[in-house]
Amino acid sequence: MSIHVTIPPLAKQKGTEVSRYVDTLTKPQGSLGRLEEIAIALAEMTGESFPTVMPPGVIVFAADHGIAKEGVSAFPQEVTSQMVYNFLTGGAAINVFSRQIGAKFKIIDIGVANDINGEGLVNRKIKYGTANFLQQDAMSRSEAEQAVKVGYEEAEKFIKDGVKCLILGEMGIGNTTTSSAILAVLLDENVAEIVGHGTGISDDGKIKKIEAIKQAIVKRNPNSTEVYDILSKIGGLEIAGMTGAMLAAAHHRVPILVDGFICTIAACLAKVIDPAVVDYMIVGHQSVEPGHKIAIEFLGKKPLVNLGLRLGEGSGAAVAFPIVKSATLMLKEMATFTQAGVSNKEE
Repeated sequence: MSIHVTIPPLAKQKGTEVSRYVDTLTKPQGSLGRLEEIAIALAEMTGESFPTVMPPGVIVFAADHGIAKEGVSAFPQEVTSQMVYNFLTGGAAINVFSRQIGAKFKIIDIGVANDINGEGLVNRKIKYGTANFLQQDAMSRSEAEQAVKVGYEEAEKFIKDGVKCLILGEMGIGNTTTSSAILAVLLDENVAEIVGHGTGISDDGKIKKIEAIKQAIVKRNPNSTEVYDILSKIGGLEIAGMTGAMLAAAHHRVPILVDGFICTIAACLAKVIDPAVVDYMIVGHQSVEPGHKIAIEFLGKKPLVNLGLRLGEGSGAAVAFPIVKSATLMLKEMATFTQAGVSNKEE
């Protein structure tokens, strides 16, 4: 059974108050640009005059994709589980950046194709990877619903543990193919304009990837307005998990710092479930994957940075996090003109 979530409206009055306060700080009005916008947005999300985003929480969902059998990735499928072990021993990019920002961190096996044992792993495996959606539905509807529910529950646990900003990441060989297929269906986009080189496939590999997605969409014929139909037919378990986690964050008024292409596809699905979820999102960066720009535009957002990233894992959002933290420190620690005894602009 699909989850039902209520997302509170933004605290617009609080945003107005904070906007006025920002104009009293010792700087020319508007001179801190988007940092001022972020501070106001965070006040509206949290309902707090001095919002905090510390500590952030990073959840990485890991799952395998049957579509990988079509040769759509530069890496073999076993890399998914190998990377999960790398996460567990702290050696991946997202581990490095999570430590840098003081984030709470957890890795969740929501659908890796083999059994993984390791200290710190959260086992919420729904199935051993999705089916090859070129040949059959990726999963059942109940499995798709269960995956969204797992994501919701795991985010809620993190929030109850004190997390003040949610960063979501993923690991799953083949998931740019799955994400491209979902975006093509959601927005009725030309597949060729969405698909990029993913993990670094060749031009021939990219052509194969485009054809596999086109054929799969025709065969599976998912309903573009029905999230669980899309997920069950062409989706990924980790994408569903991130979707649920975003809904939980928005329900609890916790800001969501959105990562790259795959994470943004989950954000798009969450938007279809409840458009209000977008109010609680900040897009951390724009990746080099062509579909990412299209997905960001669907969310109506503007990314904080563009560093030419294409890794995933939540890495770009974690790197962008200090910008968001800077906005909160501006509010909390800057003096007003009155406090500092500094003359304000003459009217």
